[in-house]
Amino acid sequence: MKSLLAFAGLVDRISDAFAVLAKWSVLLCAFISAGNAVVRYVFGYSSNGWLEIQWYLFAGCVMMGGAQVLRVNEHVRVDVIYGTLSSRTRVYIDLFGLVCFLMPAMVTFLYLSWPLFVSMLVSGEMSSNAGGLIRWPAMMLLPLGFSLMILQGIAEIIKRVGWLNHTYQMEFHYERPLQ
Repeated sequence: MKSLLAFAGLVDRISDAFAVLAKWSVLLCAFISAGNAVVRYVFGYSSNGWLEIQWYLFAGCVMMGGAQVLRVNEHVRVDVIYGTLSSRTRVYIDLFGLVCFLMPAMVTFLYLSWPLFVSMLVSGEMSSNAGGLIRWPAMMLLPLGFSLMILQGIAEIIKRVGWLNHTYQMEFHYERPLQ
């Protein structure tokens, strides 16, 4: 179990690193959006490339930050009932959701998004908009994000099983999903 928990810790650090990139992409997106609006309304100039880079950055924020949201247990759920349950019951509910919903969905999305990314990379597909950008960098974010979610899902499963076995609970004081 110790080696699995070490793997989960490594995945957590990977998610942390991609979360930093996601945070920077939000900031860049906001600055580009504001700058684009100022240039458009003050100087009457607009560029499809600048609009598209905003979309790409927002996609980066969502796809690179999703695993971190799962890691810190800030994803959407109905806490009205969940919060009243015992810690052990919450861990079982988390495990059920991770195994039966998250993992099959992410594996399916990865399976479906990979050929699209490869196709755009090989063809060098460009946006049909005048001044548009190449599309493969944005499409690459899909398999990347789904892969990160799969890894983080595996890590969360390991941590919850470790908590149930008291291995993780005693050694790492893992209490985040049990609040």
